[in-house]
Amino acid sequence: MKILLVEDDDVLIAVLTKNLTEHHYIVDVVKDGEMGWTYGSTFEYDLIMLDIVLPKLDGISLCQRFRSEGYTTPILLLTSQNASTAKVSGLDAGADDYVVKPFDVAELIARIRALLRRSNASSFPVLVWGDLLLNPSTCEVSYNDHSLTLTNKEYELLELLLRDSQHLLSADEILDRLWSSDEFPSEATVRSHIRRLRHKLVEVGAPSDFIATVHGRGYYLKAPDKVAEVGIPNEIESGSPNLPKLVQSKSQDNQQKQYLEFLNQLWIDTKPKSIEQLEVLFQAVRKLQSGELAPQLQAQAQQVAHKLAGTLGTLGLTIAMQLARQLENLLASQLLLKKQQLEILEALVTSLEESIQNTYLIQSAPIAAIADISSSKLELDHSQFGTKVMIVDDDVDCLRSLPKLLKPWGFKVTTLADPQDFWTVLQSVEPDVLVLDVNMPEINGLELCQALRSNLDWQRLPVLFLSVMTDVNTQNLAFSVGADDYLCKPIVGIDLASRIHNRLQRVKAYQNS
Repeated sequence: MKILLVEDDDVLIAVLTKNLTEHHYIVDVVKDGEMGWTYGSTFEYDLIMLDIVLPKLDGISLCQRFRSEGYTTPILLLTSQNASTAKVSGLDAGADDYVVKPFDVAELIARIRALLRRSNASSFPVLVWGDLLLNPSTCEVSYNDHSLTLTNKEYELLELLLRDSQHLLSADEILDRLWSSDEFPSEATVRSHIRRLRHKLVEVGAPSDFIATVHGRGYYLKAPDKVAEVGIPNEIESGSPNLPKLVQSKSQDNQQKQYLEFLNQLWIDTKPKSIEQLEVLFQAVRKLQSGELAPQLQAQAQQVAHKLAGTLGTLGLTIAMQLARQLENLLASQLLLKKQQLEILEALVTSLEESIQNTYLIQSAPIAAIADISSSKLELDHSQFGTKVMIVDDDVDCLRSLPKLLKPWGFKVTTLADPQDFWTVLQSVEPDVLVLDVNMPEINGLELCQALRSNLDWQRLPVLFLSVMTDVNTQNLAFSVGADDYLCKPIVGIDLASRIHNRLQRVKAYQNS
């Protein structure tokens, strides 16, 4: 099946093209809305995937244009805009589904299958032609209980012959259905693939004329004796227990390893461009410091942050992606002239640069990390700028790093290394949130928390523990003396910021109830 991808993020294009091709889809790629219209209105596609933010013509307008001209091809929107208004606009424009970046590729493939099922008004049954079984859901093929290992194009060719078994398919039809528009194959290419596919079928016991040729006209599947109605493949449900268990051509571990190597090479190729893009953000900071930030530069910086968020999220670099997304939100704000906002903007850009510069290898595929983002996302909350966080820890290195990690989220951090000065500093700072270590000299964090819960003035202060103690007993003890949350070292800034943010939201909800 053929998909048109309209997207201008090179990293996302590479990742999607690789994954879609491995699932036997033919993919055409264009990078702006006008070319999306040209391709979508010229060639036939089974599905169109659109980004919303596109050069020349945005995805919403392009979707509306397709629908107003009567095109019924399923449209799937891809975007980093997670607001409900953006989703409503996309669906009202005629889109069939909406996926927020970054996304789990496996979930995206499942959504594509669902859209294609609906558009075809049928499920993806297993196709049976005599002793041949092809399962479109798993891309597995067998003949007489023998597994066939096919290339992507061989699989697509066999599936096409099965689905159009009532028709004689010419070489031109096959070329149009199975090759993308930027490829230039000839009829000889089709003949070569037919020959190799026949050879593999014969090796597992199929007759030599299983794929028959009508010279000068095309190809078709010869009707086997076992097919009750000539020319129509039998269909059985994908979950049938009678299907043969097929051996996969590659182990899952090997596939994951190869995919990780692919992502790392992609990051090596992409990192220099990402570093170059940071200069636009630093330029915006410098202009803002001098009071000369023009609207055009602010819009350009916002667009750069948007692109970086998409690229970094696709690669699974979640911390850097979140920083870029916070930058995008802040640059869209009209409050940038405030000194407080300038400090946060500068801190975000600096943190983003450090995150990009210090990432040399991607250690794991981004699927799990991306899946986690949707449930633990921390958006920039302007109402919490200046929230006072007090951290008590005898680890000096930790006290140096935590304020820097939390600064991008607008928290005002006070640190204390000597717990004996706790009450004096507490009353002076009057924090909104308290972060305690467990093991400290003279008096430990558990004792401080217990004392707080006995004090009428401070008993409702949110308390989070941050400690190297990972055992369940210590954690249970912390909660028993009144802790609201417990985190283990080492910690990344976004995790701690997210926990603080969530705790403050609960306090706010309690006060308003």
